[in-house]
Amino acid sequence: MQLPLSPQVFSILSAIVAEHAGIHFGVEHMSVFADKIGGRAVEAGFESLLDYYYFLRYDPAGPAELDALIESLVVNETYLFRELSALETMVSDFILPAVNGGRRPRIWCAASSTGEEPHTVAMLLAAQGLLEEVELIASDISVQALERARSGRFSRRAVRQKIPAFAERWLDVTERGVSINPRLTKAIDWRRINLMDDATVASLGVFEVVLCRNVLIYFSDATVRRIIDRLSGVLRPNGALFVGISESLLRFGSSLICEEKNGVFLYKKPS
Repeated sequence: MQLPLSPQVFSILSAIVAEHAGIHFGVEHMSVFADKIGGRAVEAGFESLLDYYYFLRYDPAGPAELDALIESLVVNETYLFRELSALETMVSDFILPAVNGGRRPRIWCAASSTGEEPHTVAMLLAAQGLLEEVELIASDISVQALERARSGRFSRRAVRQKIPAFAERWLDVTERGVSINPRLTKAIDWRRINLMDDATVASLGVFEVVLCRNVLIYFSDATVRRIIDRLSGVLRPNGALFVGISESLLRFGSSLICEEKNGVFLYKKPS
């Protein structure tokens, strides 16, 4: 059943989604939005998207349904060893020096989706003998994505390039899929965190490195600025924020300093 979506109702529904989760849908994405939100509204028992909006906004059960809606809207497209050079630079230039300096550094994968990125980080740390020396937190807004991440099991699509030598011992690859050594999965602190939640983000403490890669492209410019401010606030001095190679923070006027290391661009917090 396809529920009609007028421009006016699209405007208020997309606004409540952006307000809650930061995800931005422009007018050019209206048809995709209509398909996804219409399916969820019908599943929840609604025959009108305007009624669905009023339920989300004003009903006591609205927040729970809004979480369910976000689950249907988020994009969980990632894979193991994605943009690996950035993760290697993170370990060699930030984590290893911190450990050698007597600290226990903390890493936050701030939009970890189904867990391929933090598992890749865990493999890199284990290869350097650092897995027990680092606190690794991985978070996402999607409960379903986190459930898959905690399983440590992925489809064959999770491996889209030659497996690096350092990772071979930690992976079991068959025709049916890919399994991660449970030791790595258990070493990761998995949490459900909404990046729009200031208090929760602030409560995490301070990190040597924050990874927030390939997610800012789904947010409006205003939301990106707010999230950069939040992430900057949990970085220790000289700590670094890594974003995706297709993402740049230069136009947002951040206090973070853009640096290039080993061909990788990162954003460092001044000392």
